[in-house]
Amino acid sequence: MDRHRRLRASRGLCTAWTLALALAAALLAVRAHVPVPWMIGPLLATALARLAGAPVHSSNALRNGGQWTIGAALGLYFTPQVTALVLGLWWAVMLAIVWALVLGAAFGWWLHRAQGASAASPAERRATAWFASLVGGASEMTLLAERAGARADLVAAAHSVRMTVVVLVLPFAMQWAKQRWHLQALDATPPGRGAVQWPGLLGLALATGAGAWLMGFTRRANPWFIGPLLAAMALTMADVHASAVPRAMINAAQLVIGVSLGVRFSRPFLRSAPRWMGAAALGALGMIVLCAGFAELLAWATGLHPVTLMLATSPGGIAEMAITAQVLQLGVAVVTAFQVCRLVAVLLLAEPLFGWMERRRPRGAAA
Repeated sequence: MDRHRRLRASRGLCTAWTLALALAAALLAVRAHVPVPWMIGPLLATALARLAGAPVHSSNALRNGGQWTIGAALGLYFTPQVTALVLGLWWAVMLAIVWALVLGAAFGWWLHRAQGASAASPAERRATAWFASLVGGASEMTLLAERAGARADLVAAAHSVRMTVVVLVLPFAMQWAKQRWHLQALDATPPGRGAVQWPGLLGLALATGAGAWLMGFTRRANPWFIGPLLAAMALTMADVHASAVPRAMINAAQLVIGVSLGVRFSRPFLRSAPRWMGAAALGALGMIVLCAGFAELLAWATGLHPVTLMLATSPGGIAEMAITAQVLQLGVAVVTAFQVCRLVAVLLLAEPLFGWMERRRPRGAAA
């Protein structure tokens, strides 16, 4: 029992030190005018500290709370008018889902070639490359990979590298694009966004907390983000405006999400499969470039701005891309809707598509 208490105390101290480091990095990033400073600053600081051997730690409870806060804040953008706009783009969302699957298949081919002898059998190599390449939730893809007999460690590593590359590249690219096109805010201010009503905020917290619990109870993907998002969306679409989410809470949520990404990059992590890591990083950069081209075509077809659709179709995580859209005011509702629909579709189709491709594979075909 004493050993357990000491372990918890040590972990608590590591978490406190990590949060202090992340806060200092966020404030420095704000002063340096880094885009999305409350996420990128902590990400870089904790990654560098972890690589240097410092005892940094990310709390799952704090990350869940951060996702809860971001989900609730984003749901406030879905006014009846914005929702009607998004529903009118259903065909574009379907195209984006198909694009995500095609892009994932191409990334999978790239990763398959990069594996070399890192997997024991051709079937394992194919499964590893497929589940590592699809643009879905990292934890959900890792669980599906385990069921399919893939190497879960390589799958998790590829998703970590992909999300980190996208988070580090896209905010800077979007800030440059915003300056190049002299864009003003593309988002309407959510009703009551500037007014924090504490009784209303408590009601919003209870409603979104119930959404998170329900999604977790039914074992849905990313419950701490999707549940609060759907609950806040339902309230806003019903024209119920309880309260804004305080800016300090949103900044703190970005900070803990940045920390959770940064702490993954330990020396053993990078040494475990350097060729695989390099291929995942290069593949992520290639996906960003291809998504930029697809966003231009989709912008031509929909009339929306390319920067909004770049974030909407990018190979990043939902929370991270939605945060970027919110901070830079580049079409939060559209980005969130596209990303959520893609996540759900990819999670539903990943396993059946892999099984279908394996059944159609000729017996005795090369790996």
